[in-house]
Amino acid sequence: MMKFLNSSLDALRAFAIMEGCSFLLFGITMPLKYKLSMPGPNYVVGMIHGVLFIIYIMLVLVVAFRRKWSLSKTLLAGIASVIPFGTFIADAKIFKKEKSFPVA
Repeated sequence: MMKFLNSSLDALRAFAIMEGCSFLLFGITMPLKYKLSMPGPNYVVGMIHGVLFIIYIMLVLVVAFRRKWSLSKTLLAGIASVIPFGTFIADAKIFKKEKSFPVA
């Protein structure tokens, strides 16, 4: 992986931001699709968002396993991916705080 992504937590934080941004892009592409009959941008953003979503969920599971997260913390991190701005909040409230605790 890239040098700055030296841990699964770093990767999770990066993909959380990317996944959140791709989710918010639907705010632009959905009106294009339904108001202006331009489905192309929505298709592209949808495909990118789908891939980022899958990677995000896989990374949540990897980090949860490695750091022995509780089921509730793991579920909150996963649910964050289906709520607008959720991954940004999860990064600030969960992932950023985890950064100070090394893996045992």
